[in-house]
Amino acid sequence: MRPPALDWSVENCTIARAMAVLGEKWALVVLREVFNGVRRFDDMRIRTGIPRQVLTNRLATLVEEGVLRREPYREPGSRERHEYRLTDKGLDLWPVLVAVLGWGDRYLADPDGSPLSVGHRDCGGEVHVELRCERGHPVTAVRDVVPRPGPGARRRAD
Repeated sequence: MRPPALDWSVENCTIARAMAVLGEKWALVVLREVFNGVRRFDDMRIRTGIPRQVLTNRLATLVEEGVLRREPYREPGSRERHEYRLTDKGLDLWPVLVAVLGWGDRYLADPDGSPLSVGHRDCGGEVHVELRCERGHPVTAVRDVVPRPGPGARRRAD
């Protein structure tokens, strides 16, 4: 049986576009650090072990894509430098990082558990990602989701 998805093109797929920005390992590591409050280049490099040029490139891409913005700062007696802050576009990636963290905790954590957890500031409860449809129904099984062409879909030329 031919899958219906073969009837529409994926040339303009937003998942592919998102992965062009986020699909390299170090991009999500940089975002993890910024979400954790580590905003300065040298702090990120030391904490993560990302090679200097790779970190420079990842930060430049995330700034160019509008995920991060550069903010100047100056330590007394030093030259002006920049730290990296999340934009609204960057803040919208928080559920993505929480989902990746949850998946990693489930399948890749050390026997002692994950070195990172995220909690709700108000009550302290663990935070996790939950899927719901636009009408508010929880989506608990993959088989309850049906891929379909979106408004920007293009028919495939056979």
